[in-house]
Amino acid sequence: MPIKSFPTLSFLFLFFCVNFAVHAQYLVEGTVIDQATNIPLANASVEDFDSKVTVKTDAKGKFSITVNSINARLRISLEGYYTQLIFKVNSENTIVALQPKTNALDEVVINGITIDQKLTQATEAVSIVPKGEIYSENTVQLAPILNRVPGVFMQSGSLNTNRITIRGIGARSPFSTANIRAYYADIPLTDGNGESAIEDLELAAISRMEIHKGPSSSSYGVGLGGTILLYPEFGEFNETNANLFTTVGSFGLFRTVAKVSHGGKKANVNIIYSNTHSDGYRDNNSLDKATATITSNWFVNDKNELTFIGNYTTLKAFIPSSLNREDFENSPQNAATIWQNARGFEDFKKTLLGVNWSHHFNETYTQKTSVFTSFNNNYEPRPFNILEEQATTFGIRTRLLATKDFENSSLKWSFGGELFFDNYNAKQFDNLYQDFPVGTGSVAGEILSNIDENRNYFNLFAEAIYEWKKLTVSVGLHLNKTTYTVEDQLSASVEEDFTFDAIVSPKFGLNYAVSNNFNLFGSVAHGFSTPTTAETLFPNGAFNPNIKAERGWNVEIGSRFHTTNRKLSGSVSIYSMKVSDLLVNRRTETDQNITLNAGKTSHNGIEAALRYEIVNTESFTLNSYVNASINDFTFDEFTETNANFSGNDLTGVPKSVVNLGIEITSQKGFYGRLDFQAVGEMPANDENTFYSDAFELLNGKIGYQNTLGSQFSYDISIGANNIFDTAYASQLQVNAFGNDTSARYFYPGLPFNMYGGVQLNYQL
Repeated sequence: MPIKSFPTLSFLFLFFCVNFAVHAQYLVEGTVIDQATNIPLANASVEDFDSKVTVKTDAKGKFSITVNSINARLRISLEGYYTQLIFKVNSENTIVALQPKTNALDEVVINGITIDQKLTQATEAVSIVPKGEIYSENTVQLAPILNRVPGVFMQSGSLNTNRITIRGIGARSPFSTANIRAYYADIPLTDGNGESAIEDLELAAISRMEIHKGPSSSSYGVGLGGTILLYPEFGEFNETNANLFTTVGSFGLFRTVAKVSHGGKKANVNIIYSNTHSDGYRDNNSLDKATATITSNWFVNDKNELTFIGNYTTLKAFIPSSLNREDFENSPQNAATIWQNARGFEDFKKTLLGVNWSHHFNETYTQKTSVFTSFNNNYEPRPFNILEEQATTFGIRTRLLATKDFENSSLKWSFGGELFFDNYNAKQFDNLYQDFPVGTGSVAGEILSNIDENRNYFNLFAEAIYEWKKLTVSVGLHLNKTTYTVEDQLSASVEEDFTFDAIVSPKFGLNYAVSNNFNLFGSVAHGFSTPTTAETLFPNGAFNPNIKAERGWNVEIGSRFHTTNRKLSGSVSIYSMKVSDLLVNRRTETDQNITLNAGKTSHNGIEAALRYEIVNTESFTLNSYVNASINDFTFDEFTETNANFSGNDLTGVPKSVVNLGIEITSQKGFYGRLDFQAVGEMPANDENTFYSDAFELLNGKIGYQNTLGSQFSYDISIGANNIFDTAYASQLQVNAFGNDTSARYFYPGLPFNMYGGVQLNYQL
């Protein structure tokens, strides 16, 4: 070849390479999920920002799009979620997590642990508490957050003494949350005794709460009150973040939360450590709590996903207990005398571990399995004795899910089961504090009891959702079998076994889309709550063979709606629940307690939640909300010895709770909110001779957030609670011993208090 032709060939080769590079195409595949729940999001739009080519995600949230450059930009959007931009794509499967909008929660996909569906299509009453609401307070107290949810009321005597009720269920539980199921990433937080302590979790480790009110969630134990689903905080994909948050406040509050997270293309890990100290408002009221939480999510391949959850909590909190009326009004900062003298406290350590595995067989079938365990140790000196507890649980949940699309309809169904094993040991010792100088505190004496309990159950459940045009039909069935075994280690190893009759709980629900902006729903559901082991025993320690679980039917109708421009959105529901076989305490001739099924209660109410966008400009947004619950909870039939309480108001529940709020967010970084709450009076005893007073609270918070360069950001805030300095009872000790003068019914709420926080963020 002549040398003179070489430049021509070089030019042609260069032209070919440039032309190939210009016209080269790259296939980008990925999955779009909900940031809080990891639910795959169908019908999300994935758009090439430059070419405007758009594709939609399939039922599993997957997409495939062809772009012209590895530097192509993708815009991912879905109604109800904030749009996200990806500035550099790769040919490997990429995970995109979208954050939900607060003003469009009805479009958010819920309940991904069982069957995915939009909130607007749900056939029962469901409330979502998004991440922004969780962080709207000082992230120490859960009560102000939950009490904004219609139908939910959390009483908090102190940071470690709480009781949550939903629609009046659980109001008669003395110190804890009962008859309500709670789960953290498909791991039960409800122990074998039927009690849940969600406040033990670190709030900063929760990205969303879903509250299913009433016994309508067939896959979660159909507790009479309902189910609280907590979703973990996961790390962001393709990012590395570090976060440090410090809060100081009244009554010696000092709190530090540190987060470190790293995410790759298919996996992430998030580590959270928190340490909280409070001197407390009252005497004998100090608290020290530390938590460590690790969450990890790994999309192994197109068919398999693994999630790991680990949580460790250690707490030592002194107990001031409740006060009588005179002390509550005149010296609320004092502790109850006997608890002060005994220096009563609780000291516990809790470990929770779980692994969730999701496997997609094909486009139709998916299997999800969770294996979990927990270890609890508690030491609690009380004036009347010293309690030492140990508990170990192990369990497994598994279910098969299926989705089948037809020409004008679709069917989703789920079938599964749960096995739960709980081994519990409780020792009680004599408390000799009165034999020692004042200030010594509790001193353990001889052992009084040593009880081993095995509390085991299994659940079988099935649910199906059929969608046809504008109509959604939901059906479910739940079967429970519970067994208790009690062994008295001090009485020649006497062992008693008791197995409850199998309980079958069905549900049926409908949802109809009257228009694109208005849905009607209704449901009928059955639920139950088994007695605690203490309630199953006679005074001599033997099992009562006639004890039964409380059972009830809930009927409700409601609607969800929003205007076309979404300035106004909300929901309203009306319900009626009848509970039979109510567990009541009767006093024996020897002045001991025996629990019998001797009552019926009626729970009727109206719940409403409205949200209105007042202003939405480029400079700032101004939103408002109104949440309200009007309750009519009564004893239909309730007799105790010679007393008849039939027709009386249900103990420990307000007749009304109304929340009003306003929040502002500025493009320049300023934000603020005011929350007002009005709570009606509450009966303190079954006789209804003693009520707590109605009260109003006003809380507020303002802050400023901004960036420092491209990697650092900060958030500075200050807040105040109980701005009116209202004297109120934050929790009632229902049916306290004694007459109306001496009975210690009241836990004083915090007076006016302030807090301030600084949050620093680093993103790599």
